[in-house]
Amino acid sequence: MKDGGHITLTLSPGSGSTSGLVGDERGRKSLRRAWNQLPRCQRNLIILGITALCVTAVLCLSGDQLTATSHQDEDPKTAPYHLRLQNPHHHPPMPEKDQPEALTEAALPAPEDKRQPHPEALSDKFNDIVAYGDANSAENVVRLPETVAAQGPPQAVAVPPPENNKEQDIGGIDILNNVEEPIDQQQQQQLHLSERELLDQAIQSPLKLGGVSFKEHLRRIQPLLAKAQHFHGATNERQSAVVAAFKHSWAGYKKYAWGHDNLKPISQYSHEWFGLGLTIVDSLDTMYIMGLDDEFKEARDWIDHSLRFDTKRDVNLFEVTIRVLGGLLSAYHLSGDTMFLAKASELGNRLLPAFLSPSSIPYSDVNLGDLSAHAPKWSPDSSTSEVTTIQLEFRDLSRSTNISIYEQVAHKVNEKVHELEKNHGLVPIFINANTGTFRNYATISLGARGDSYYEYLLKQWVQTGRRDNDNLILDYMQAIDGVLTELMRRTPREHWVYIGELINGKDFKPKMDHLTCYLPGTLLLGHQNGMPDSHLILARDLMDTCYQTYIMNPTHLAAEISYFALTDKDEQDIYVKPNDAHNLLRPEFVESLYYFYALTGNRTYQDMGWTIFQAFETHAKVNAGYTSLGNVKNTQSTRLRDLMESFWLSETLKYFYLLFSDDRKEIDLEQWVFNSEGHPLPVYPLKT
Repeated sequence: MKDGGHITLTLSPGSGSTSGLVGDERGRKSLRRAWNQLPRCQRNLIILGITALCVTAVLCLSGDQLTATSHQDEDPKTAPYHLRLQNPHHHPPMPEKDQPEALTEAALPAPEDKRQPHPEALSDKFNDIVAYGDANSAENVVRLPETVAAQGPPQAVAVPPPENNKEQDIGGIDILNNVEEPIDQQQQQQLHLSERELLDQAIQSPLKLGGVSFKEHLRRIQPLLAKAQHFHGATNERQSAVVAAFKHSWAGYKKYAWGHDNLKPISQYSHEWFGLGLTIVDSLDTMYIMGLDDEFKEARDWIDHSLRFDTKRDVNLFEVTIRVLGGLLSAYHLSGDTMFLAKASELGNRLLPAFLSPSSIPYSDVNLGDLSAHAPKWSPDSSTSEVTTIQLEFRDLSRSTNISIYEQVAHKVNEKVHELEKNHGLVPIFINANTGTFRNYATISLGARGDSYYEYLLKQWVQTGRRDNDNLILDYMQAIDGVLTELMRRTPREHWVYIGELINGKDFKPKMDHLTCYLPGTLLLGHQNGMPDSHLILARDLMDTCYQTYIMNPTHLAAEISYFALTDKDEQDIYVKPNDAHNLLRPEFVESLYYFYALTGNRTYQDMGWTIFQAFETHAKVNAGYTSLGNVKNTQSTRLRDLMESFWLSETLKYFYLLFSDDRKEIDLEQWVFNSEGHPLPVYPLKT
């Protein structure tokens, strides 16, 4: 052994096969000796360098593997921005249990399938869907709301298009190049805003959606946008007669009241209410369904260039929602023209101040220019029907734009009213926006100020996919039970069934508004969707009574209000008081006739409708349009009132046209739901 502590071994030559091992051993010992002779700091540096190289190599290898496999097995929770296209007939469904809070701004849904499709396959599928509308023959009616949509709850933010993407004429985006793009900072912030912050943002920036311009936002959600429907126009003499009535009404309006709310057809002048061109917007979908392309185009151009919402003028939340917002949304869904959706979005933003009340019950009046709201000047209370007849439209605006705030605020009204105490499911006709409570001892009625609360319970349930045990349908069923037990009566001689009122919430009054004649159609629609047979029986009985309110008068037109006998001492089972004998060209009974024909196929209802249509032709038609009447009880003195309401074109003539159609599913009630102003909106599928 030497001083160095190393042992020297000497092997004899001729060791043969072991000579290589000896050489290797010598090399290893020499390396070890050299390593030990190095200063400790140098040895540490070498070890650190080798370690760093190894770590770098491992990371590079892992990254390559992750990149290679990420598109094959991707968790939708961590990568929600890939787009999967589905059946073009559906809009994106709502999250489970219809919680609108689950919606986030500008959302595109996550894929159901974890595997990313091959780009070529995705491209082919998208092209097929885009071309679907063109494949529909103009000779056949398209009965479904044909919209390119994505499956799943819209919880992810829409991805901005790449910088080098060229915008198409229709505002489309390159889906294949866009789905992998990261979320920009502005969109990321949208995910974390509270409901109040979203509400304030929309009010403060009425010309934006989700923090960006309408054009940019619609470009981002292009795959979700509606496609045009196709209608074949009138196919028989009765439909042609209705089209002629519409064109006569439109010609008078265009000549004497263009751009104003209503026509005064006798004095041949205009009548202003809100300054929003109500007749034009209200008539859009009627013209489209009737195939009046020229009239539709001139109305569309006026809306695009002349309809403004920034005028400092109070409007009624309910009336503007069902007529203008509903009209714009329906025109968008039927025509596929995104101009209507952009206009609807601005209007929706400007109506949102109504929801800034302490109770979540909206104020009735909104100043679209000042972006403020207040209770009506004549009362601290809002009409119950008015605050509960905005949900179809606001929900559709949210689902059409993937902006959640509209549905959130409207849904809160549902929740608030659901919690309030009711009389056998029946509600008083006044509610206070500050306290969120019904007025004590207010009248209970299915006529004015109460009617469409019950209508929208059912129609919202239909709109959202008919979920079992939804509060909407439970409240509706309880309310109809209340109608049967508290409000329904029969006349003593002819046994006409009618729906009365409870004055002060308790005293029965045998008075029924013509407005209540919407109920037979609503009841039949409910029965078609699973409601009990008692609803069907009541629907048929009320249908007979409502028809009688027309036929009993010499003009064959119904009065605004009818009264019913309580005892045999009354001279008539049905009678009209002089102050109630006017007719405003209302649509409610024609609407019910349409539902009965569309859902049963029984053409008797067409004949009943034709009798009423001819009565309007005889008594309401004047040189410049059609006018409301002051007295339906005397053919020689009808006392023309000189006003043509916008709902004459929006509802009455539309329902006549559909009632007389050879195809009772010209608008398929499985796929569309009519709002309270007769505007069809798509039914959204229930998320499973």
